[in-house]
Amino acid sequence: MFDNLSDKLSLVFKKVRGHGKLNEKNIQEALREVRMALLEADVNYKVVKEFTGAVKGRASGSEVMESLTPGQQFVKIVHEELIQTMGSERAELNLAGQNPASIVLIGLQGSGKTTTAAKLAVWLRTAKRLPYLVPADVYRPAAIEQLTQLGDQIQVPVYPSRVDQNPVDICLAAREEARAQGRDTLIIDTAGRLHIDEELMEELRRIREAIEPSEILMVADAMTGQDAVNVASRFDELLDIDGVILSKLDGDARGGAALSIRSVTGKPIKFVGVGEKTNALEPFHPDRMANRILGMGDILSLIEKAEASIDEKKAKELEEKLRKDTFTLEDFQDQLKQVRQMGSLDELVSMIPGFSKLKKMSGAEPDEKELVKIEAIINSMTLKERRDHTILNGSRRKRIAKGSGTSVQDVNRLLKQYIQARQMMKKIQKMGPRGLGKLFMQ
Repeated sequence: MFDNLSDKLSLVFKKVRGHGKLNEKNIQEALREVRMALLEADVNYKVVKEFTGAVKGRASGSEVMESLTPGQQFVKIVHEELIQTMGSERAELNLAGQNPASIVLIGLQGSGKTTTAAKLAVWLRTAKRLPYLVPADVYRPAAIEQLTQLGDQIQVPVYPSRVDQNPVDICLAAREEARAQGRDTLIIDTAGRLHIDEELMEELRRIREAIEPSEILMVADAMTGQDAVNVASRFDELLDIDGVILSKLDGDARGGAALSIRSVTGKPIKFVGVGEKTNALEPFHPDRMANRILGMGDILSLIEKAEASIDEKKAKELEEKLRKDTFTLEDFQDQLKQVRQMGSLDELVSMIPGFSKLKKMSGAEPDEKELVKIEAIINSMTLKERRDHTILNGSRRKRIAKGSGTSVQDVNRLLKQYIQARQMMKKIQKMGPRGLGKLFMQ
């Protein structure tokens, strides 16, 4: 999503680093380009003005102008001001004091409230909470059915709402049912409209008064850019929201909403939706987002995704197989499946520091289709072949290629990758944690 902005800021920083010393003129030129990059990314113009003003004030000081590395100091200032603009620190959910605690999701129609409710339930479960989903949109029957199906899919209970019920009555009854089932967090999916109107606001006010929710979170579609910021401002003005969840941040949005909402509304972004899967919801960390925007990667989020997706028991079994050199194609397939559970390849590699530069230099793009092809090839093998790749002679490879709809060259390429992966893992295993760092420095 931030690719275009990242590219333009990288060019600015390259020019700045090219100057032996910084002066008023080249600082002004750099800030002009930063301003244009932010405006093109659909950042609110007032936010851009405040941001560039803050950077200019700090960059024009003697600390930078007289520094031995003025270019690096300039980048550091931009980085710190980006973090400040987006809220400085992670804004946690406030779920204390109620049993069950309740989260009311609000937003316009099409913003992704219903799918976000399911994603939030999955995230809360990883945080050791017991969520309970409540469909309170009685005007769109499909919304009740959709949330019910999502609840079945993620194995989270859903209150059996009906379209002939009053939304406030649904919320009150659902709270009692949640207590009876020992669930500690209600997630209420409310109705949306194509635009904010008095009827919608009145219903949301009644739900707020009856439930006294722990959190009112507005789900905003990041694809709508500044419209998302305007809608958040209006909802906050009428309902005093506690925060925002930005959905569809993995799409073609230019990033303006993520950079503007906190400054314009004063309310934090608490989560971002980064994909279609039910586990594609991330807590919003301003510092990590600033790292991504500036092409510095986000290794902490990558580690958290790995911890959440990788089965600990399987990880120990894998370690044992590596020790004994019995890592098979079947294990290779299992590892690929776990990687795919973490998210899209493009999203994962964007978290690796320096990858964006490497991608530009090599022109290489992560290809999700390659993983599908690999899985098809391995699925076309017999159990014996998966467990012993050395028996894969020419005729077997032809049969596998035909069965998977690929070519013999594709099968050969997979086997080469598998053998290389085995060798690399064996090397890492021998080197231990200290040697691992040296390996990546080579």
